[in-house]
Amino acid sequence: MTRLRVRSGWALPAVCGLVLAVAGCATPESSASPSPAGAEAAATPAATAEAGSDRPFGTDCSAVPATGEGSFAGMADDRVATAGSHNPGMTAWTAAVGAAHLGASFDAQEDVTVLAPVDAAFAAVPRDSMRTLIADTPRLTAVLTHHVLQGRLAPEQLAGTHTTLNNDQVTIEVSPEAFTVAAEGTAMGTAARVICGNVQTVNATVYLIDQVLAPPAG
Repeated sequence: MTRLRVRSGWALPAVCGLVLAVAGCATPESSASPSPAGAEAAATPAATAEAGSDRPFGTDCSAVPATGEGSFAGMADDRVATAGSHNPGMTAWTAAVGAAHLGASFDAQEDVTVLAPVDAAFAAVPRDSMRTLIADTPRLTAVLTHHVLQGRLAPEQLAGTHTTLNNDQVTIEVSPEAFTVAAEGTAMGTAARVICGNVQTVNATVYLIDQVLAPPAG
């Protein structure tokens, strides 16, 4: 399990600070519209895993647009970095991926799982050290690749310890309420929850999470 808490040398900032630094700032609430799929996606993680559902699930799936490139159907037609760029809740993640020049690399991967922090996750982290992280491409790359798991994991496969593209590990636990990464594995020391999972893209399965994860020290 990862155990590094946030450190002043590379902590991530609030979302608008991140996006302004590399791509301009957007307001997710203004561009997202409720999706009928959100109602279908209300099943608990455990129930979804047991049923082997192939549909997105989670408390925040209703924030995903019902139509267009940022919808579940629209994202399914694109590779993961491209698909994420259309999702109104992944603005900060997309900006960070662009700053690290990882877009083409992520799109070139085959059969991976992406734990993608939503904009609110980036907004919860102090803003002031983002410029330092953006300027340090190796560290930014380590943070982002720590969120990408090797193998395309269905919900029933998500619980457990998984190797990341950063060649470290992330442990995900499941309960009737949520899939979580323990607090010691996140930047802010608050457990991360999957808030909309099993989102399909051409080359990856995406689980949107509400905290930024932290790679282990080393």
